[in-house]
Amino acid sequence: MKNLAKSFLSAKQAVVLALCLGAFGLANAQEYRVGYINPDRIMSESAPAKAAEKKLENDFSKRNQELRDTQARLKSMGEKLDKDMAVLSESQRIKRQRELADLSQDFQRKQRAFREDFMQRRNEEIAKVFDRVNKEINRIAKEGKYDLIVQDAVYISPRVDITDQVLKALNQ
Repeated sequence: MKNLAKSFLSAKQAVVLALCLGAFGLANAQEYRVGYINPDRIMSESAPAKAAEKKLENDFSKRNQELRDTQARLKSMGEKLDKDMAVLSESQRIKRQRELADLSQDFQRKQRAFREDFMQRRNEEIAKVFDRVNKEINRIAKEGKYDLIVQDAVYISPRVDITDQVLKALNQ
């Protein structure tokens, strides 16, 4: 019982100490300048991000269209095979199934290569955009005398959100 009372007192003292330190921390926090940026808005609304997206679209549109054409061809071949299945001889059926399987494998290989190439280029373009974004954020932080700029938080007061300022700088 005595040990329980001691631990209660020390827990109570710890709470009081934490409250005092928290109050002291709040007083000191007013000296710091904090900013927040929303990375989702930066990537969806900034001119460099839109330009990177447009560049990727232009660079990969031809291959994407080829994949769509092959997919449509696969679908029509499959439908035709299903429709003609009753009238085909065994050797014709096997031949068309093999052609369909070969085209399907080729399509899957090309689709996989397309996705890998696209993701690699997308990551390169995003890295370029983030380099530019980080330079602008650093410039704004130095000019605005910010002590800390964050991009992930549970709660953000609109008062510290500098996303619009960063977007304005990027879009110039």
